[in-house]
Formats: sequence, structure tokens, C-alpha cells
Amino acid sequence: MRIFFLITLSLFICIPTVFSQDSLGLKTVIRNPPIRFFAELAASASSSHQTPFWLRTNQFGTVPNTAPFLTARAGIQAGYVGKNNKMGWGYGFEGVSTIAAKSVLLVPEAYVKGKWGAFELLVGRRREIIGLADSTAVGSGSYSWSGNALPMPKIQVSLADYTPIGFTKGLIAFRGVYAHGWFDNQGPVTHSYLHQKALYGRIGKPDWPVRFYGGLNHQVQWAGRSTVITGDDVIKNGRFPTGFTNYLNAITGLSLAAKGDAVDTTEYSKNDRGNRVGNHLGTVDVGLEIIRKSFTLLFYRQSIYEDGSLYYLTNLADGLNGVRFRNKKPPTQNWQIQTAVVEFLFTKSQGGSVFSTENKKRGSDNYFNHGQYIDGWSYGGRTIGTPFITPAVDAKPDLPRSYKEQLLFFTNNNRVRVMHLGLVGSFRSTYIFQLKGSLSDNYGTYSQPFPERARQFSSLISVSFPVTWLERAQATVMMASDLGKLYTNRTGIYFSLRKNWLGHCPKQRIDANQSAPN
Repeated sequence: MRIFFLITLSLFICIPTVFSQDSLGLKTVIRNPPIRFFAELAASASSSHQTPFWLRTNQFGTVPNTAPFLTARAGIQAGYVGKNNKMGWGYGFEGVSTIAAKSVLLVPEAYVKGKWGAFELLVGRRREIIGLADSTAVGSGSYSWSGNALPMPKIQVSLADYTPIGFTKGLIAFRGVYAHGWFDNQGPVTHSYLHQKALYGRIGKPDWPVRFYGGLNHQVQWAGRSTVITGDDVIKNGRFPTGFTNYLNAITGLSLAAKGDAVDTTEYSKNDRGNRVGNHLGTVDVGLEIIRKSFTLLFYRQSIYEDGSLYYLTNLADGLNGVRFRNKKPPTQNWQIQTAVVEFLFTKSQGGSVFSTENKKRGSDNYFNHGQYIDGWSYGGRTIGTPFITPAVDAKPDLPRSYKEQLLFFTNNNRVRVMHLGLVGSFRSTYIFQLKGSLSDNYGTYSQPFPERARQFSSLISVSFPVTWLERAQATVMMASDLGKLYTNRTGIYFSLRKNWLGHCPKQRIDANQSAPN
């Protein structure tokens, strides 16, 4: 761990600076595209022993829950290397070493990727957000895959950018992903797999002032084994169904109940026979983008499905709703807003409090919890989806915490109502500031509601600026606070010093900026 700190520190001193992006992160055109290097040193402290919500949330699992801590991180990324734009390969790596109450060494990125035409093959871990929503750090995070947890190792094939259908002359375009991944082995269920797919379409030519978007994503946790979960009703011989046949069951999401007596009772538990193989969830998304000369507006909606309520239209109230403003004007010497996001997240309905296969009452969805995969929709102890559906272990001790005490559920709080505001701006085209504020009402779960509504306000203010005594480096100061009944009241600060380098590489090109939201 100390060796990693020394290596990171040496990067600030020893690596020659070839080129650095400006503090706004704007793309700069150069003749020889670069390999990107970065190194960062950071420290944080809090008025309690816990890190405030917006200092640790949506950081891909790299910021610890406990404070104080020291962090060193370094990484490298290479765009596609190749003789032309149709084929190429690239890679990325990032290491994060943290000294805290529990010191850790994490690798949030380690991947290689290859490109053939419009298709990309990726092997390893990479930071990703899936869903039609704000894809920057300003929003609250996409509902099903937000960037809150450590990236999962995957083998993935994708249409990485919106790809036009030829005969439509750019009117219709698609992007999508198909992946197989591996969950960690830290919880009560080990050796389980991820099946992931998503498909999104766009209607609108590049020069149109309005574009329409729509699509869906499907996430499945399946297979695995457990020595903690027992009973033939939920597991058979300590294992959940695996093998190619059950992989097809996970992909299609077909219910085993429809097969009736044809289901093998020695392989499938009572839970499996009356349901689907694995833990299924995702969103159905729609969006509208307005493109003007000086700005863009993106309106989006993510509707939630997990236990059939969306199919029967009983949980239509639930979902993530948002609007994002992006300023296309160049930076000025005055105050300027670059990006602003307003979002409303609602998950209280869940189709009602009753689950029944009769009368279409597919309620009590119990988002991010599962009767077999009791680790829930999590990876490394962090929520994979929206961070406002919180792990039970993060809540105040006086709130019901069934997962910690009885090992029943991952989250004790999946019925929430959240208003979120975030913005990024600049002053004198040099100082970059970010503001976030989230007001949430938290009600627990249908099976174990909180005694009363737990109202919570979490906020963050951040300022980044160049460091004059260290060439082409940037410092960031953050302050975040939690005030309310869900978390312990606290205020924390975070200081970081980061330096970027661009090393030239022959026959290499920078990945094209995406022209559409993701």
C-alpha cells in the first residue's frame, strides 16, 4: 500500500509533461493523439467517522464509507490504436490505494478493448453508466446501473455509439450492449454471474433540432452457491441453477411456472419453480433532446421493472424523471453555468403492498432486495443502482436494519421520494465549481416500514482550480454535509491534487465524443 503511494507521488515529479487538457476538460485537437496518464493524491476528514453521502456516492466504489482517509490513485487510458477508423485496440488501467480504518487497494479499471467497424469487444473492468439519463457526475445516477459500486469484471460486446441504419440516411440509429459478468464472493451468495443487455434507439438526423430516444436495459444475477442460505424452498444442494440451459432462462426471463410439472424438482427450488431463474431488474427509458445553437435540453424518464408490476401497469408512478441543460457557448471570463440537472426519483408505489398472482396484484416489488440473492442488487457492499436505495448498514442505528441483524435483506429503505439538483459552472474560464443538493423522504420497505418518514438533505460544493506552482496540475476542494433522520448528521471535506499527461503514440486516434446522451 505504501509502495503505491510512493509510485503515485513519483508520477508528479518524474514523468515529463507532454500535453494536458484544460480545467474544463474540453477536447483539444492535436496532430498526434495521446495516451492519457493521471495521478492524484487526496485526503478527507469528517465531523463523524462516516464519509458524507455526496463525497462517496457514484464514485465507482473507490471512496470509503469511513473517515478520515488518505488516497492515492493513478491510471492510464489509450484510445483505439490502428491504421484506420474501422479496426483498432485500446486499454485502460486505474489503481486506488486508500489508508483508512480499513485500508484497501482497489482496481476500478483494468481492461482491453477491440474495435471492428461499429462493434466493440471489451474484457475487464471499466467505469460505465447504463440508462437514458444524465451521464455526467451532476445527476443522481441512472436507476439500475449508476456508477455507485466498483465496476464488475465483464466480457462485453457493444455498439458503443449510436450507429445509423444505412437506408434511413441517419434518421434511425441504435446503440446497445450484451455482457456476461462475475459478482464478487464477499457476501452470503458466491460465484454468481451477471447477464446484462441493453438496446437504445434514436430518431432524428444529426442536423435536426429535436431527437427522440427510447430503449431498455435488462440486468440479471443468476447461478451461484451459498452455505448461509438453506432450505429446499429457496436453494437446492447449496447451489442455484446454473449451466447453459439456465443461462438461456436468464437471458429470456421466461417463467418456470409456465412449464408446470415439467420442471425438475431436484434442480429447481420451490422459489425457482414459481418464478424466474435469477434476480431480474431494469428500466424502460424514453427521452427527448432539443438542440439549439447555444444549448441542449434533454428530458428523460426511466420506468422501473422488477417483479412484473410494470407489465401490469401497477407501478407507473415509480421511476426517475429528469431534465438536463448543457451550455454550448465557449467559456467566458464571467460566471457561467455549463451543465444543470433537475431530477425527481419516486419508488414508493412498487405496485402496492400486496403481491399475488391473482387479480394482477404484482405489488410489493421490494426493489433491490431478493428472496434468494439476499446480498441484493449490490457489488462490494455498494448499491449497483441508484444510491438513494441505501444499504441497511448505512442507516442510523435506531432505524430497522433487518439485513444486518437477521441477514434477510440488503436494503431496509427502498421506498423513497427524492428531489435532486446539480450544476457545474465556471468563473473566468479557470475556476470550476459544482453544486449538488438532494432532499429525500425515506419510508423503509413495505415489510418493515420506518416508524415515521425519515427526511434527509445531502449537499456538496466543489471548487477546482489550476495549481500555479505545479505545471498543468489541478486542485479540488469539496465540502459535503448530511442533515436529517436517515444518516448521522455530519460535514466532511475533501482535498485533492491531480495531474494529467498526454503521451503521444503513433497510429492512434482519440475515441470520438458521443453525440447523444447515454
